Amino acid sequence: MLSGERRNLLRGPEHIRWTLAANVGRALSEAAAEPAGLADERIVRVEAWAGRTDPFAWLRAQGGAPKLYWSGRDRDDDAFEVAAFGVADLVEGDGTPDLATLRKRFALVAGDLRTRYYGGLRFDSGRRPDQDWAAFGGYRFVLPRFEMLVEGGVSRLVCNLVLPWDAGRAEEILDEIEDLSFENHPPGVLPEPVLRTDTPDWPGWKRNIERALAAFDEGRLGKVVLARRADLEFGEDLDPALLLESLKAATLGCFHFYVEPEEGVAFVGASPERLFRREGCEVRSEAVAGTRPRGDSETSDAELGEQLLHSAKDLSEHAYVRDSVREALGGLCEDLEVEERLSEMKLARGRHLVSGVRGTLREGVTDWDVLGALHPTPAVGGHPREDALAEIRASEPFDRGWYAGPVGWVSSDAAEFAVGIRSGLVSGRTLRLFSGAGIVAGSVPDEEWAEIEQKIGDFTRIFGVEPGNAAR
Repeated sequence: MLSGERRNLLRGPEHIRWTLAANVGRALSEAAAEPAGLADERIVRVEAWAGRTDPFAWLRAQGGAPKLYWSGRDRDDDAFEVAAFGVADLVEGDGTPDLATLRKRFALVAGDLRTRYYGGLRFDSGRRPDQDWAAFGGYRFVLPRFEMLVEGGVSRLVCNLVLPWDAGRAEEILDEIEDLSFENHPPGVLPEPVLRTDTPDWPGWKRNIERALAAFDEGRLGKVVLARRADLEFGEDLDPALLLESLKAATLGCFHFYVEPEEGVAFVGASPERLFRREGCEVRSEAVAGTRPRGDSETSDAELGEQLLHSAKDLSEHAYVRDSVREALGGLCEDLEVEERLSEMKLARGRHLVSGVRGTLREGVTDWDVLGALHPTPAVGGHPREDALAEIRASEPFDRGWYAGPVGWVSSDAAEFAVGIRSGLVSGRTLRLFSGAGIVAGSVPDEEWAEIEQKIGDFTRIFGVEPGNAAR
C-alpha cells in the first residue's frame, strides 16, 4: 500500500510526467521495432490525465517558444480549450499556400479526430510583409509536441508523435517531458501603457475615407474595410499569455487565440466572427457586418439594437457580406441555406448584424478549397474583392499581417476557423492593436473612427484605459 503522502505525490506533476513518459516510451519502442522502410508515416497521440490543470498557468510555466492557445466560441460545439508548447510537425511557407502540399501533409491526421494542426494565414498574401510579422510567415500550421487539453473541466496532457521519424528521438522527447514545468507561477499584473500612437492619424484616416467615398461615386467599389493600428508602448515586456487570459475574461462569446512562434512575439485576439466550421461534409459560416455598442441600460440597449436593425448604411454593408458568402460557398456545396432574416450577435460591449449559412460540401471539397473561396469576405476586405484589396494596399500605411486572416485548426473530420479580428501583435514592450470598419456610401469619417475606438476598447480596458477619441 502507498502512504497518503506518496499517493498525493503520484497524483501531482511528477505522476503526470511519469505516466506520459511511460506511455510515450512504449509507443516509441513499438515504432522502433517495426521493419525499417515498411512503416507508414503517421501521427500517434499519447495522453495522460492531468486533473484540473489550468491551461494558462501551465502555459506560463513553460520557458521559450513556440506556444499557442485556442478556445472556441460556442460551448455546445465540440467544446474544448487547448494550450500547447513545442513542435511535433510544422507546415509553413511564404506567399500563397500550396494547396496540394497542404492536402498531402494534413492527410496524416486521418483516423484521429482529436489530432489537430493549429495555425493561420496572412490577410493578404499579395502584400510584402513587414518585419513585425516575419516570424509568422505567409501561413503556419503546427502540430504541437505537447498540449494541455481541457474538456468538460478535466485536463489531459498530450504528446504528439510523428512516426516513424520520432522513433529515433526517444531520449530527446523523454527529456522534453521531464522538462515540462507545472510550477504555479502567479499570473502577475498587466502594466499600464505609457504611450499610444495611431496609424493612420486622424487626418490620414479622413483622407482614406474620402478616397473610398470617391471610389464609390465612380462605381469602382461597393464596399471596402479600412483598418487602423494603435500602438501601445509599455515600460516593460508584455506577457502575451497573461494578456489573452485577461482578454478572455472580458470578452465572453468569442473565439480566443494566441500564437507565439518566437519568444516575445505573439498574435493575440478575441474574435466574435466565425469564418467557417466543418463537421464531415457539413459546413457552417456566417455573414457578420454592421456595428453598434451595447447600451448602459435595458432601454438604451434596446434602442441601439433597433437602430442597427433599421440602419440603411449597416444593412447595405451586411448585404455585401451575405451575398458574397452565398456566392463563395454556392459552387462548393450540393445545397446551401442562407438566412435572409437578420438577427443580432450580442457581445459584452458591442453588437453586430448576423446571418447564418449552412451547406453540404460536394464530394472532394477540402478545407483549403473553402478557405480559398471565403477569405477574405467583404466583412474584412470589401467588394469586389480584388478591387477592395487594391484599395487597402494603397490606403493603409502598414501590413495587416495575420490580422483579419483565418485563424483556427484542422483535424481529420472537422475544422474551424475564426476571422482574426479584434486582435493585436505583441512584440516585447509594444502591443500593436488592429481594428477595421466597413466603409460604404454614406459612411462618415468621425463615426467610423469612433466605431474602431469602441472595438479597440476590448483591449484598452484591460489596461485600465477607457476608449475615446485618441489622437483627435
